[in-house]
Amino acid sequence: MNYSNPFTSKLARVGIAGTLALILATSPLANMGVVAAEADPAPVSTKIYNTQKDSLEQVPIQYHIQARLNEKDMTLRGNEKITYRNTSKDTLKQLVLHTYADANLSKSTQATMFKQANENISKNNPDKKPEDFLGGLDIQGVTTAGGQSLDFKNENQALTVQLNEPVQPGKSVSFQVSFQLNIPYGSQRISYYQDIINGAHWFPVMSVYDEGKHQWDTAPYSQTFESDYYISADYEVDLNVPDDYQVAMPGVITTREDIEHGRKIVSALAENTREFVFFASPKFQVESVTRNGLTVEYYYFDNQPGKKEIVEQYIDQAFQAIDFFSEKYGKYPYPEFRIVETYVQGVAVEYARLIQMGQIQSGAVPEKDTTFVHEIAHQWFHALIGNNSETESFLDEGFADFSMVYFAEKQGDKLSGFRSIQFDDSPVDVAIASTNDEVGDLASLVYYQKGRQAIYQLYRSVGEEKFDHFMKEYFKRYVYQNATLEGLLRTIEDVLGKEVRSEMQMALYQPNFVLKPEYQLSQEETAAYVHDMLQQQYQAVMGMIPNLPYEVMNRLMDKVLQGEELTIVLSDQVSKLATKQQEDMVNQLTGFLDMTGMRYDIIRDRKELKQKMKKEIGNSNLIVIGNAKSNGLVQALKFNIIDRTKQTGFPWKNTMNQPLAAGAYVIKHPYNQNRLMLHYFWNEDHLSDAAFEAFKLKIQESIGFTNDFYQYYVLDNQGKEKSNKKVTNPISSLFAEE
Repeated sequence: MNYSNPFTSKLARVGIAGTLALILATSPLANMGVVAAEADPAPVSTKIYNTQKDSLEQVPIQYHIQARLNEKDMTLRGNEKITYRNTSKDTLKQLVLHTYADANLSKSTQATMFKQANENISKNNPDKKPEDFLGGLDIQGVTTAGGQSLDFKNENQALTVQLNEPVQPGKSVSFQVSFQLNIPYGSQRISYYQDIINGAHWFPVMSVYDEGKHQWDTAPYSQTFESDYYISADYEVDLNVPDDYQVAMPGVITTREDIEHGRKIVSALAENTREFVFFASPKFQVESVTRNGLTVEYYYFDNQPGKKEIVEQYIDQAFQAIDFFSEKYGKYPYPEFRIVETYVQGVAVEYARLIQMGQIQSGAVPEKDTTFVHEIAHQWFHALIGNNSETESFLDEGFADFSMVYFAEKQGDKLSGFRSIQFDDSPVDVAIASTNDEVGDLASLVYYQKGRQAIYQLYRSVGEEKFDHFMKEYFKRYVYQNATLEGLLRTIEDVLGKEVRSEMQMALYQPNFVLKPEYQLSQEETAAYVHDMLQQQYQAVMGMIPNLPYEVMNRLMDKVLQGEELTIVLSDQVSKLATKQQEDMVNQLTGFLDMTGMRYDIIRDRKELKQKMKKEIGNSNLIVIGNAKSNGLVQALKFNIIDRTKQTGFPWKNTMNQPLAAGAYVIKHPYNQNRLMLHYFWNEDHLSDAAFEAFKLKIQESIGFTNDFYQYYVLDNQGKEKSNKKVTNPISSLFAEE
């Protein structure tokens, strides 16, 4: 999984340097067990499509599911036959299945990562009641394969089935579960919204039995992160849907007409698959490409010009990533891979043989979409090599994020490659090997950022050849199984030696892990990386709006990042308090500029201003600070400034005569239409204390790429915005206050 929760970390509460640190923490663009023992295989349908030799000896669970979607009331009625082989040494008197859909029975148990999205959906759909955002499973009966009723209890997202006869080690048992799913409205993993159904956790699925603890995993789905912990199984699924629906599922898909007019049955055969999800919509378009026996399909909404061409580019990028990871770790074993576009914002989710992405933005560049590659990497570290992501999330998120960076590095992407790992030199007082509960809201920082850093240190310490050899062995040992941290360390010891294991163990289990100094960027390399990274970020975000006006405040920073000159001009002949406030603002600005390696000049008095007025200032972008009547540049170019403000609609004369007013506006340079001038102004000698703090926060907001693109804004005497003209930034919602 990859999600944008770090972006919502309240940018307004940190200074420009803090904002930069936050941005860098979320870069690159972005921007997240038990090994089964062998036993005699249970009989399974001959319809199962074999993708792996002798896989029937490996797979202890078979599902046969028939379900019918009622699109009018958004319910799904289903019946599943499960054949379960006891791979433990214990005799089992009961079986446990997860009913994760029941996390939606109440708002208090739903995943918090979708809370803000659901609140926005609710505002835009006032006809929807709070209960419409809830749903869950109604278990209607559990029987033996022969139809005899079995006692069961479904509580706290765990369905416990009492067996009439215990299942001995190595033996199998078959039983059936009848259920109805009430699909909630919104953006949860199981939900419907507009014209799409997201179908994760839609049926009861077998839990993992831990014979070391002699107990089943009954933990409810995590509210703060994820709880993906499954045994690979064989699936044979028939889903009855309306004729016009396109359905994405893992496996080999076939379609036949139903006897009921206007409906069809979409079937999937998915062998040795970690989990089974579906996505359905009458609006899906499907683009499909086959190369060397692998078919990659993209399910998308054809809702903007040129989207098919972008989708084709994404498919090509998927092939490149799959080929890379197949070479480095182990071959992708399935005949298909699917990508599904949905309405989720700020969240991309991995499933077995399928990933869920958000809406493709206009002008998207697949080569720069690192989230896309991260989710593909999860096919190796989640789908093929499983783990308990409630207790050992590093094993999937850390390796997926490192793999994302590894791929970028080998593709020649110097921003998203290893420099993005080497840049981070800040410790975190939480161990990488921590559980979800222990990490809390630091999951992205600990599992992704620090996790990939620990793997990179391993990579650097042994070299690429030995690292790749180790990864192939790790894959060989745990493909289709559930790995553990101990299993990872044991593999490191076996392949790379005890000393390497000891170093990795220390990196994972001790808090405050920091990359060894010899693997970090130097001071000069850091400055160059920050500059290059921000340059790309500004260009990417501003490129999302093809008709963005030239005169927006953010563009001034973009121009300076491209190498254009910048001059900061302060008002003079002002009070000591006004001078101090101006200097505080300059320090805030220059702290940011220095960290990013941008060049600038500062003019504090009129004598110097007069000397540089024609040549230097004429070729430079300008940031002007202070009262218009006290600023020599504004007074010298007043009539030109007023004329330029007519192009943006800023009422310059009226605003500058308003008592206590303050704010900012941007215009083309008064006598150079290829440069910009940004004026942060106030109409009194100085700002009040309350207004001053708000004013400084507004400065960082106005020039960053995470907020809307301002042409002007006016504040009252308390620093609150009372008028503005701006263009909405497509990604600004990801940075909004929760």
